[in-house]
Amino acid sequence: MGRNKKWVQIGIFTIVLIIGVFTIITNLSASDSKKYPQQGDKATNFSLVGLDGQTHELSDYKGKPVLMNFWGTFCPPCKEEMPDLQKMYDKWKSQGVVFLEVNVDKNKVTVQGFMDQYKLNMPVLLDANEVVRKQYGVMDYPTTFFIGPDGKIVTKKIGQMDEAFIDETLSKLSKS
Repeated sequence: MGRNKKWVQIGIFTIVLIIGVFTIITNLSASDSKKYPQQGDKATNFSLVGLDGQTHELSDYKGKPVLMNFWGTFCPPCKEEMPDLQKMYDKWKSQGVVFLEVNVDKNKVTVQGFMDQYKLNMPVLLDANEVVRKQYGVMDYPTTFFIGPDGKIVTKKIGQMDEAFIDETLSKLSKS
């Protein structure tokens, strides 16, 4: 009887182990991205205060193409792409494209100093509590969402962009 008891225990342990492994694999493979807005989804509305002191809501820009870029002054690739973003902002703002530079730094003075130092004049929204960053599931900087006039995310780009990529993506976006 003692011998069978050991095999029963091993069997139960094996079943519990298999169920545990199955649960872990299922949870890992069930993409977390499903709970965050993805390409093709409607962009989630939010409200943030900008460096200009005004409150901005994404819904304010309905009917216009939007480039929404999450960045921080602490992020080297963010710093490197800023001149290209500024050039594209200067080119596309007169064509109705809205640029929203969502900054995740904790200090408004640091952000303003950065903008002044690099002579940037794009609209910056302050997400110091990272509410919108979390809402969009942004884990890496920079991350940019290109949102069509219909409010749907057309492209999500994680990582640094160059002028050519931004220009090409905005060209496609403004035609949608």
